[in-house]
Amino acid sequence: MTIMKKVGTGIAAALLSTQVFAADVTIRLAHLNPEDPFQSHSGTMAAVFKSLVESNSNGAIEVQLFANGQLGKDAEVIEQVRSGIVESTISSSGGIAQHYPLVGVFDIPFAFPNIGVASRVMSKDSAFGKKFVSDLEAKTELKVLGLIDSGGFFAITNSKKPIRSVEDMAGLRIRTMTLPTHEAIISSLGGQPTALPWAEVYTALQTGVADGQMNPVPIIAFAKFDEVQKYLSVTNHIITPYIWTMNKAFYDGLSDEHRYLVNWAAEVATESGRAMSRVIEASERGLPALAEKMEVNVVSAEEQAKFAQAAQPAVRALIEKQYGAEGVEMLDALLSSVETEKAAY
Repeated sequence: MTIMKKVGTGIAAALLSTQVFAADVTIRLAHLNPEDPFQSHSGTMAAVFKSLVESNSNGAIEVQLFANGQLGKDAEVIEQVRSGIVESTISSSGGIAQHYPLVGVFDIPFAFPNIGVASRVMSKDSAFGKKFVSDLEAKTELKVLGLIDSGGFFAITNSKKPIRSVEDMAGLRIRTMTLPTHEAIISSLGGQPTALPWAEVYTALQTGVADGQMNPVPIIAFAKFDEVQKYLSVTNHIITPYIWTMNKAFYDGLSDEHRYLVNWAAEVATESGRAMSRVIEASERGLPALAEKMEVNVVSAEEQAKFAQAAQPAVRALIEKQYGAEGVEMLDALLSSVETEKAAY
């Protein structure tokens, strides 16, 4: 175990040791985002799950929530779940990638034509979702409770200039998650990728360590990046997953009744989170609020095609190089699922 993992585990143990467990079963659920269910989809998911599980178990199961990264960085908390220190976590693809790198197949730019197709494909019950989840579970020994988008399509913010074309990306230092695919996207567009953990992003933007970052609108809003960024460009270049996992041994050890309850409560909570992202995007909590403080522009379809032409080959080449035939097979399965869901409309 690395020093950082030991530190993260120690912090988690200290926080968890203060809890008094009165119920027969306790589920400690962690995530990076605000606890307020009206600010983030993971906050919504956690709140709905807690309410359903506790009320429908007649108090036999207690769900304790640890929001805002209280237990450590994303990848550290996943390690805590794998080792049984924490029962469950809702994680970004950046955190998952350090335990299951094939999550990078979702990062092929402009693969999803709209949020409807993305929602159908990015579900653990879709044809692709079942293949993806089965492989992730086999390689990590985690139980997947939910698969959902991270809040919508990504936009790019920065403190230097509006991004209207590929040429505008030249030289911009853009924060990315610790995902090689995200770094490849920014590099292929002429920018300088700056991989940083979530907890360091606001300060990096504030101090100029990074010029900008990329995230869905709901995340940009609750993170208050409008305080440290001047420009927001709606590029819609990627949409990434959040993955809700549980310690497999803990899950298997639940009674049949409790396991059934956890399954359906997680399903309802995931769909609630999906809906909340759409509400935030469409309401005064989303783009309209950001537009009051930031200069917002939408990249035209013609320029998006140029972004795709530059970035798609780079990401596919990276997947082929790093993940080999297995990665190509998973990527092609994803793209095939996208085409199937497009035809369904």
